Amino acid sequence: MTLLLVLVGGAVGAPLRYLTDLFVQSRHDSVYPWGTFTVNVVGSALLGLIAGATATSAMPSWVLALVGTGFCGSLTTFSTFGFETVRLFEEGSFAEASVSAGLSLAVGLVAAFGGWAASGLVT
Repeated sequence: MTLLLVLVGGAVGAPLRYLTDLFVQSRHDSVYPWGTFTVNVVGSALLGLIAGATATSAMPSWVLALVGTGFCGSLTTFSTFGFETVRLFEEGSFAEASVSAGLSLAVGLVAAFGGWAASGLVT
């Protein structure tokens, strides 16, 4: 059953990641990967919220498999983040690559913590 939940969540998250990335990136005329940044921050916040709610038993554990592992796992993308950071370095956009790596990490952690903290407010 867990495998099915992860597959269903992933089947929704992956196309949403692609469409969100296209939508966000099409509205910015810069080399900075705003689309990837957006999906990673939103996914981090949602994962923090779901994990926090599950940890406090306010939400059934199967939701963590469906939304946390399946949906958030396919919505967020470490491989694309890594690829885009390396691509920026290779193109000579050293400042953008450094900002992308640092900002993604910092904002992603804050978003995950914020989601976890908000889980106490939701329950």
